[in-house]
Amino acid sequence: MFSRIKGRITFTVWRQPRSILWATAGLAALGLLITLEIAARRYGAGPGPMTNQAKEVIFAPKPGPLYAGMALMMVVLPWRQRFIAAGVAIGIDVVFVLVRWAVGANMTDGRFFGNGALWVMLGYAVIAVTRRTGRERVLLLKGVGLGLLLVAGRKTGDTWLLITSKTRPVVLDQYVATADHALGDPSWLAGRILRATDPIGTHLLGWVYAQLAVAAVVVALYQLRNVGVERRFPRHHLLRTFLVIGLLGPGIYMLFPVVGPVFAYGPGASGTGGLHWAVANLWPDTPPTISIPHPMPYDEITPRNCMPSLHTAWATAIFIHSRQGPRILRFAGAFWLIATLGATLGFGYHYGTDLVAGVVFALTIEAALRSLERGWDRSGILLVIYGATVFAALLLSYRYLPMEMATHPWVFGPLLLLAMASVVHGYIRTTTLWEPKAAPARQPEPQPELV
Repeated sequence: MFSRIKGRITFTVWRQPRSILWATAGLAALGLLITLEIAARRYGAGPGPMTNQAKEVIFAPKPGPLYAGMALMMVVLPWRQRFIAAGVAIGIDVVFVLVRWAVGANMTDGRFFGNGALWVMLGYAVIAVTRRTGRERVLLLKGVGLGLLLVAGRKTGDTWLLITSKTRPVVLDQYVATADHALGDPSWLAGRILRATDPIGTHLLGWVYAQLAVAAVVVALYQLRNVGVERRFPRHHLLRTFLVIGLLGPGIYMLFPVVGPVFAYGPGASGTGGLHWAVANLWPDTPPTISIPHPMPYDEITPRNCMPSLHTAWATAIFIHSRQGPRILRFAGAFWLIATLGATLGFGYHYGTDLVAGVVFALTIEAALRSLERGWDRSGILLVIYGATVFAALLLSYRYLPMEMATHPWVFGPLLLLAMASVVHGYIRTTTLWEPKAAPARQPEPQPELV
């Protein structure tokens, strides 16, 4: 950066740590997208997230959070511009649908709308660069970036899951299932309960499980409701935690590949898996017997996305951030957490040990992001180190102590819950100290009585 003073050019040193941090994060995100693009093509998983996103400018988009992303982008706009942006997006989608209908294009599986929202977000990115300056440009670019990150997160996640299935031919489900005896095999119990409530319970929990991103957007929109008026984002909000969980979680999948009980001990789900890959057809009626676990081969389609349970981590983050909202939002956050836990277990997607790790994972990331925003101090550093240590200890115990955990459930079961509870307690205690204390109301001094 430079400026011209009296015919001379002087260079200005960029000394804004926050700007440097955002630039570094942007470059890291770009590097990750390029890496995933190359990896997806190398392992035969098809186009990567960047190509798939670019194709959706013209071609029918995959069902996803395009309009949710646009809604997040619009928090930086005045109300009049929000209505205009929504109208333009809907109008563009109507044109695209009519053209596809006229040429007989395939529009199955909901692939018929969403292009308009993407066009509007890209259009506001152009407006920010060409028609805005200073803080207004930065604010609008942040809004556009937030919306596009939500959309790109879906694409990136899909690519990550494909890579886990291609690069991890063996899974560690037998280890996790053996360790899960310490918790009483909760997935088998929840599976039988959910089957007894079919079809009401199945449909309700299935809808909650599938709409987790929508719940996150609702909470985020409440947190960002004043951005258009205050012309700045709050210091910390849900989507930061949501995106970081989605960024770091798949890396753990690569270290600890697990497919889940309905796949490893049942017929599979969503068109993947099968009894010919399973240990036996046990889920949810018959918990597996205690035996020495071994790595087991599995297909190259089913994602290894169980350890930790990111659905549990995301639902925990939603619950945390809904605590500052009105009563209805707090109730919704608690309901979404409980229902998500029931769905992850009841559908056989996760073991109980996955959920314990997911809670610890979410709280550690939330503590790190809050510490980063408010400034690192001793309490924040200790909390993050403790959460990371507990999380690592959980993974190591699942991998190297499953037999001990299964044969001594009355020891290791309470220890697992106590370890999770200690992180929850540490988070609550530490973050409570971080909350600003309301100053007591100043009492008026007594006045002398007039005689």
